[in-house]
Amino acid sequence: MIPELTVDIDSVAANWSLLAAAHGAPTSAVVKADAYGLGASLVAPRLLAAGVRHFFVAQLAEAVALRPLLPGVMIGVLNGFSAADAGAYTVHDLLPVLGSLPEIEAYRTFAARIGQTLPALLHVDTGMSRLGLSAAELERVADDPGLLAGIAWRYAMTHLVSAEQPDDPVNAAQQVRFAAACARLPPMARSMANSSGIFLGPGFRSDLARPGAALYGINPTPGRPNPMRPTMRLTAPVLQIRTIAAGEAVGYNASWTAARPTRVATVALGYADGYHRAASGRAAAGFDGARVPLIGRISMDLLTFDATDHPRLQPGSRLEIIGPAVPPDEVAGWAGTNGYEVLTSLGHRARRRVGAL
Repeated sequence: MIPELTVDIDSVAANWSLLAAAHGAPTSAVVKADAYGLGASLVAPRLLAAGVRHFFVAQLAEAVALRPLLPGVMIGVLNGFSAADAGAYTVHDLLPVLGSLPEIEAYRTFAARIGQTLPALLHVDTGMSRLGLSAAELERVADDPGLLAGIAWRYAMTHLVSAEQPDDPVNAAQQVRFAAACARLPPMARSMANSSGIFLGPGFRSDLARPGAALYGINPTPGRPNPMRPTMRLTAPVLQIRTIAAGEAVGYNASWTAARPTRVATVALGYADGYHRAASGRAAAGFDGARVPLIGRISMDLLTFDATDHPRLQPGSRLEIIGPAVPPDEVAGWAGTNGYEVLTSLGHRARRRVGAL
């Protein structure tokens, strides 16, 4: 009697094909954070079979774990180069994304020590102010291109700040800044658009797009119909149903009180499974084509729902907590977050299986 996460890997692959067609140029797949919570070991091989030849993760350990499943293709490590683990990049044929002059120097020093010219990606900051060459570092590179020597640069990349808001002027500003930066760099291929950036128009097309969340069904065009297919369904079983009288409370701190005799369904899932406590009092689950309202506080291991109007809901029934009937973007709205966090928060207590939705 545990939660179950069904992952439709064919829909993930279909979403990648849609994104690649929309981009109209080579398109990678970002499979960081365990493929946004769905399970990278399930998702990545299916994307490889669909034709993906460029993958990105955040951390080196993610890349090392995926390499046996992704032979012969590029795996980029977005968080860059770790000198303490330098050998892992060559042993597993991994490409760090380098985003500062000290990091570039450390990687070049390692490459010289082993007598190789190693490949990498170059990150240029155009407004995110996290990782990537700063404006001052870019000036130094423009004055002394030798600072980039000794590395086989595959792509120059940047990361869009506000692509999900197409009217935000920062998008056009970043496009201009990135073009200007690349004009001051040695010639190399470029990578710019993320999931939402693909839908900003041809001006954001580059040599390699890097979609992530949209692969997994998150809407890359908020405020408009979601062009992506749903890719997952999280269900949890009803452990018990009891009837309480009007005036009785449910859950911690008695935050919900019955206004009528109420059938309370207690379900085996909670915030330890990644279902955000902040959604208390607002969320609902899907059952039999209808919505079942969540009542009481979300607790660590249990949820409670008002099953009064759902007589077919019985112990052993499974509620759809997140899925086609209850999209992650909607769950995010209840919790005051975004769909990215909803998916990447999914814990590992749920049994994962591959299947159609």
